[in-house]
Amino acid sequence: MSPHVDLTYPPEAEAFRKEIRRWLADNLPEGWAQARLSTSPDERRSLDEEWTRKLVAGGLICSSWPVEYGGRGLSLLQQVVLTEEFARAGAPLRADFFGDTLVGETILQWGTEDQRLRFIPGILDASITWCQGFSEPDAGSDLASLKTRAELDGDEWVINGQKVWTTQAQFADYIFLLARTDPDAEKHAGISYLLVPMRQPGIEVRPIAQIDGSTEFNEVFFTDARCPKENVVGGVNNGWKVAMTTLGFERGTSATTGYRRFARELDTIISAARERGRNTDPLIRQRVAEAWSAIKIMQINGFRTLTDALHGTHHTAKLAACNKMFWSETHRRTTELAMDILGMDAQLLRGSPSGVETGGGRTTARRGGPDYPVDELQASFFFSRSETIWGGTAEIQRNIVGERVLGLPKGPGPPDGR
Repeated sequence: MSPHVDLTYPPEAEAFRKEIRRWLADNLPEGWAQARLSTSPDERRSLDEEWTRKLVAGGLICSSWPVEYGGRGLSLLQQVVLTEEFARAGAPLRADFFGDTLVGETILQWGTEDQRLRFIPGILDASITWCQGFSEPDAGSDLASLKTRAELDGDEWVINGQKVWTTQAQFADYIFLLARTDPDAEKHAGISYLLVPMRQPGIEVRPIAQIDGSTEFNEVFFTDARCPKENVVGGVNNGWKVAMTTLGFERGTSATTGYRRFARELDTIISAARERGRNTDPLIRQRVAEAWSAIKIMQINGFRTLTDALHGTHHTAKLAACNKMFWSETHRRTTELAMDILGMDAQLLRGSPSGVETGGGRTTARRGGPDYPVDELQASFFFSRSETIWGGTAEIQRNIVGERVLGLPKGPGPPDGR
């Protein structure tokens, strides 16, 4: 039986909260978030770099990691407090989501000692940036059907293939890549997890322009690209198991803060309804009430997830699957409500800079391109289309919930048995 949700924090956690609040008061510039969204890309990058230097100096990047690898060894509850206080202040916590949260954790768990010593310092001081090379044009939800190949040539892997929807690939120094290293093995076998340098001949990055003008996603093409033989994490042909670990590294530290971005956005939507006199429309009022109720459910589910993680009842993964399905589909409906409130204004060109907080707590500055500059709600509407896809599609999440949470039998496979 699951433990009761406990909303109190022990004294040592509250003492740590005071420490973090003092640090933020001393280091976060006033109006920093708005300044970041209203400046040019070069100025924004400079602001981000300065903030990253402060985080590094304060020991706040990857602070949960073991002390022997440069972290502070924070407990789970201390990590939660840290995330809560940064969310309260409107300050970003991560320097590089892909490095800090995904590949860094993977290297700590699966990597050799040499790999830890080579890569962990660069993640900690934000001197190495990363992107994730998993999805392919024919391997999204069915990731194991990937076709990118890596063949050993002496002391190097030679890589050929294509990845797609690769966020921030144009800025990354390394890509953590899944490639087929044994084409004759069963499809979940024969895959290896490689750490590949991005800045080399044989790698081409093509930005994918979105309708809102952003180019966060990319296609990446590999033509005889190379990486050292020793850059395999977790052993050759063991990449599927390693990758599943990477995809599971959201461990509840943002459980009590994830709902806040939706709450802030709903406030903006309600303001838009009032400005247009739509707040008296009974159908709009009902949909706003449903959106508010859903956000409160997200908040309560966050406390349930945290309680489960603290008590170690091993339900966290099941709760995560339910929560991902719930918030992503709810957000799509909420942004559709926003577009209905805006009416024909939703089709108008805006031209002002806007920012939208995307997955993993990252905030991406968005400036609509010359063909379709967008505002904050429009940008959020467009991005919400992808939220039921990345991190596990809605269909896959339903299978996970049905089979692993509810214990339902597996659905029938394809007719040809593949």
